[in-house]
Amino acid sequence: MLHFTFRYLLMLIIFYNLAHAEKTETLDDIQVSSTQSSPKVDLDVDDSSSSGIITEKQLKNRPISRPTDVLETVPGLTVTQHSGAGKANQYFLRGFTLDHGTDFYTRIDGMPINLPTHAHGQGYLDLNFLIPELIENINYTKGPYFADLGDFSSTGSANIKYKDALEDSIMSVTYGSHDYARLLNMGTAEVNDGTLLYAIEANTNNGPWDKEEKSKKFNGVLSYSKQNDSSDMKITYMGYDAKWNATNQVPLRAIEGGTIGRFGTLDPSDAGESSRHSLNTRLDFYGKDDSITTLNAFATKYDMDLYSNFTFYLDNPTQGDQIYQKDERTVYGADISNLKNMEIGNVGLEQYYGASVRHDDIDVGLFNSQQRETIGTISNNHIKQTNLSLFYQMKMIFDNKYKVTLGLRDDIFRFNGTSHINALDSGKTNTHMLSPKLGFVYAVDKHNEVFVNAGTGLHSNDVRGVLLASNPATPLVRTKGAEIGWQRKTKDFLSSVTLWTLESDSELVFAGDSGSTEPTGPAKRVGVELALDMPINKWLTFDVDATVSRARYEHPEVEGGSYVPEAMEKTASMALLLDDYNDYFGGLKVRYLGSKALTPDNSVRSSPSTLVNLKAGKHIKKDLDLSVDVLNVLNAKNYDIEYYYASRLQGEAVGGIEDRMVHPTDPISFRVNLTYKY
Repeated sequence: MLHFTFRYLLMLIIFYNLAHAEKTETLDDIQVSSTQSSPKVDLDVDDSSSSGIITEKQLKNRPISRPTDVLETVPGLTVTQHSGAGKANQYFLRGFTLDHGTDFYTRIDGMPINLPTHAHGQGYLDLNFLIPELIENINYTKGPYFADLGDFSSTGSANIKYKDALEDSIMSVTYGSHDYARLLNMGTAEVNDGTLLYAIEANTNNGPWDKEEKSKKFNGVLSYSKQNDSSDMKITYMGYDAKWNATNQVPLRAIEGGTIGRFGTLDPSDAGESSRHSLNTRLDFYGKDDSITTLNAFATKYDMDLYSNFTFYLDNPTQGDQIYQKDERTVYGADISNLKNMEIGNVGLEQYYGASVRHDDIDVGLFNSQQRETIGTISNNHIKQTNLSLFYQMKMIFDNKYKVTLGLRDDIFRFNGTSHINALDSGKTNTHMLSPKLGFVYAVDKHNEVFVNAGTGLHSNDVRGVLLASNPATPLVRTKGAEIGWQRKTKDFLSSVTLWTLESDSELVFAGDSGSTEPTGPAKRVGVELALDMPINKWLTFDVDATVSRARYEHPEVEGGSYVPEAMEKTASMALLLDDYNDYFGGLKVRYLGSKALTPDNSVRSSPSTLVNLKAGKHIKKDLDLSVDVLNVLNAKNYDIEYYYASRLQGEAVGGIEDRMVHPTDPISFRVNLTYKY
């Protein structure tokens, strides 16, 4: 639970600002970034055709159903869910089923969010505490080409920057279908020549499920920032607490046979609870030699209790197959980097180097349970994982026409695990991996550039698997990638085409019996991405992206086929955004997900899906906005997720039945929002 002191402190700040309601001027740099009319990418910082920056303007008028929908502004990235609202989402990018976050590295203000050796999946990325209204921009990358990014970043990364100050304090109230309710209050105040920002959010939702979700979320942010000519400083505290009932994926035969309805559950006791508290400090020092030194330090306290039943009565015909996954951890870390620009003759140089350290102290367990009561222990471990990283990157610019980037990264890991069940599965191991990077940019003219990138990356494996006495997993999995791309950008237009390939020495595929992912063999992916951002006029913007990818195992004879299960093959997304036309605003978002293989032999495939969301709003008065979000406008009966594995319902034969396991998309729903600026 959130500490009482934090709650009271936030409430005092809120009441102070309500009593002394006074608009706070936005900092100049925030005004610049929030009023940019350009699309996602700033030409001056591009290192590949598939990286870029998403601005506040690209985010603010989009209809969203959950906080992580903001990540779908990253071209080709898809966000879905297969369980309760408080659980980390499912992510898909570049032909990868990223499960709950593996291989997509995400930070908020430089603080890493992915959790290694998590109870429910390696690299677990829970962003349910994200407050979309606080986002200033999202800096994203794709591919293992960036020396400052390491574990979990092979497919892509996102650094979400929260605002330092707000132009207006706001009170926002939302109410909608399925007892959805949300209250948000946030604002800023000037304190000792710095800026104090607060945001507090409360959210409840029952969802369309036969077993009411009873999702409850309490969330808060408190930050203090200060700038001067020689340095910037920001300290941020984030607190989050959530509790929910979960309706997980169910076998399609149970729905089609009438055992349950489309929104029914086969184990109504599935549920979850999670909390997160973090403190992050960032310091930027500006040197007289045109350099920037950045120091970032963070600490996080996290815990999760999750009850899930994915196979029902397959393994335990009497008591059922519900599992209890428990994760408690503290995370400490820091990083330091230096960025310096210089010139040698006619060659411009950018030197970037740094080091980081992170330590996770984890208590993680997997238990048999029934009706949320523990009835047996499968595994119970105490894990200590430390990651030390060093990187160096040099960019060389020739004749303002060619740019060459060379980078090298070394990731050093120490794994230390104690199994409380089997002493043979305890131990220590040290390992490291070097990752070289290469980039080349050629400016054809002032609007067109050609990019070539190549590099290697990695993701770590779950320490519990690494330390198994029998059949241990490889500690670090090597990835190798390359891409070639073209980008055209003018003041109001951006288009890009990228051809890419990515190889992984091991795949992580969902396993129903453990409720997590398990390693399989090596695979190779190739694909193409197209993106277009184009303002139609000063108040209407259009953006679209489309991807095609191919994922294949390198040893199909071992895996039972050549297709990587659940790897997305085709995606497309389109958004039309209206910004302040005669006091009206809003957006239309269309997302298409193609069919994908659910089995290695491609004998079973998922159904394609199309989802349409709509936002329409009006500035009623200068300081008062009214808007309506219509989610799943066409009331499409899609599935957010589909798997294929064996499960057993009561009365079915021992050994179970292999079947499609599905989790439906929410039906059409409405949310009405009233926002007051003061």
